Amino acid sequence: MTIKPLSDRVLIKMDEAEEVSKGGILLSGSAKEKPQVASVIAVGPGGVVDGKEVVMSVKPGDKVITSKYSGTEVKVDGEEMIIVRQSDILAVVE
Repeated sequence: MTIKPLSDRVLIKMDEAEEVSKGGILLSGSAKEKPQVASVIAVGPGGVVDGKEVVMSVKPGDKVITSKYSGTEVKVDGEEMIIVRQSDILAVVE
């Protein structure tokens, strides 16, 4: 199944949480921090949103940091992804 975001929406896939702490301790599932870094999978076309022109500044393949509890979770071919507004993306990781 292919998902193509509309308007100013962006389809992202969250990066996996660290399995081992910096000190070398193996972390259990509940001890892992929810990651905020994600990979951009697909980007909507932008356009006029709420009366304002929106130009998309992210592209597929970018690594981004998102607001912690933003977006709508969807399952695509068994993988969990999130659809967020471009305004919910806080930064591009270079």
